[in-house]
Amino acid sequence: MDVLKVVLDVFLVLGGLFLVLLILMHKGKGGGMSDMFGGGFSSTMGGSSVAERNLNRITVTVAVMWFACVVGLQLLERFHG
Repeated sequence: MDVLKVVLDVFLVLGGLFLVLLILMHKGKGGGMSDMFGGGFSSTMGGSSVAERNLNRITVTVAVMWFACVVGLQLLERFHG
């Protein structure tokens, strides 16, 4: 069970970092913190709606996998801790 815990820990950390990067790649809705990171500039450039939809799908998929790792770690801790 220690190997499974280490694997889930690694996926949790890598998934969290990847999730942060994916969220920062999203187009800003205007104003606020998104303009600090160049969101205002990228929204004036115009973008592909297909690319934005694919980015949304990837972000949701990574978020669900991250959540599954959290639940899996908690179940391991509860039943084998």
